Amino acid sequence: MIKKDRKTKETDISLELEIYGTGKSEISTGIGFFDHMLTALAKHSLMDLKLTCKGDLEVDDHHSVEDCGILLGGAIKESIYPLCNVERYGNSVVVMDEAAVECALDLSNRAFLVYESKMAEKIGTFDTDLVQEFFQALAMNAGITLHLTKLRGSNSHHIAEATFKAFAVALRRALAKNERTGTPSTKGVL
Repeated sequence: MIKKDRKTKETDISLELEIYGTGKSEISTGIGFFDHMLTALAKHSLMDLKLTCKGDLEVDDHHSVEDCGILLGGAIKESIYPLCNVERYGNSVVVMDEAAVECALDLSNRAFLVYESKMAEKIGTFDTDLVQEFFQALAMNAGITLHLTKLRGSNSHHIAEATFKAFAVALRRALAKNERTGTPSTKGVL
């Protein structure tokens, strides 16, 4: 179990993460749609996640969403590296009605994000640009090479939710135990 806190002038966040959990979550960020996405991420990755964020929502949701990505990414990094006896690579395509989103990732300890998705500007009051901001912060702080691509879709809620779920499934697959791999790199270290 990893426990992390982050306190700035903009946010105050506490997190507990069990990378090999059962998908349980307790999420409270003050941003309903984001809570829904983080709950889906925990459920489909099978990580146990407890996250509380008090942010400057009177400004907007940006600082809270980005800082949650920073903290969660750091907790994932602390949980998985040095990488050993896991698959390392993961991919998935998740569909939600008309939407389909693909995720491919490498637990490379080299941070990179490719994000190719277009949505309407808002889902309720949630700014959809924050989906990319969250995954940018998470990938950079987790040391994950992450590619997220919308294959099709018109409903922004479906696209965003499929994005979080596709990441969750790909991460779960990359973290699948494989005792034969040792350190899954020709370099001998990740």
